Amino acid sequence: MLDGKAVAQQIFDDIATKVGARVAMGKPRPKLATVIVGDDPASALYVRSKQKNARQVGIDSVDHRLPTEASTEQLLELIGTLNRDESVSGILVQQPLPNHIDLVQVVIAVDPVKDVDGFHPYNAGLVAQGLPGGIEPCTPSGIVELLDRGGVRIEGANAVVVGRSNIVGKPTALLLLRRNATVTVCHTRTKDLAGHTRNADILVAAAGQPNLITKDMVKPGAAVVDVSANRADGTQVGDLGPGVEEVAGWLTPNPGGVGPMTRAMLVRNTYEAEVRRRP
Repeated sequence: MLDGKAVAQQIFDDIATKVGARVAMGKPRPKLATVIVGDDPASALYVRSKQKNARQVGIDSVDHRLPTEASTEQLLELIGTLNRDESVSGILVQQPLPNHIDLVQVVIAVDPVKDVDGFHPYNAGLVAQGLPGGIEPCTPSGIVELLDRGGVRIEGANAVVVGRSNIVGKPTALLLLRRNATVTVCHTRTKDLAGHTRNADILVAAAGQPNLITKDMVKPGAAVVDVSANRADGTQVGDLGPGVEEVAGWLTPNPGGVGPMTRAMLVRNTYEAEVRRRP
């Protein structure tokens, strides 16, 4: 089992030690600013969890709420204020945003130094080119960290990523490629998807479609990472169908696998953003 909760706690403990050491030296405590537009219950829950994790390691957090009818301009104005606020180390604009909000403008507006989600084109470009200094997006970096700490060999592995989103699929493929895996990116329109997944030593399922990956599509002994958080009958399920656990050599629980790792990477990114601003 690739236990995301246990590995995330190790990361939280490490960051807590580092934050404590900085504060003991008289340096400012890192601060995470979260922004929610609207009253989506899932977004509110996710942000509360992220704030709780930040406080757990000694990082301050401040929450900003805008009504559903808030305009793109109002959101950009708030982001500009947070960019200029020297006490803020990192900014997280919780997605999804209401449909009338221009997401591209919002992503670009966040100061790349404070972009703890790693979504800004500047950071995405550095990651894509393998250059230092880019902030890695939380879920992809969490996946790689979980594989590493779980003892899964990445170098030389055949890795298949099912999903091509800018948030998970594409950057996960890039991070695995950086680690010398041979990477194939598939999606829900891939012809003969099973033909690709059966050859995967590492299979990352991030398409957002329940039961997409069935037992017969998994190579025996493969490391399988179930990323998606789909809802079915009021419970969270991923992209995996029944029986995959009988074939996989390593497997993430869902929930309890990738989710905690995403939050752990957010906390790490916030700490590192503060260190880069004020060594």
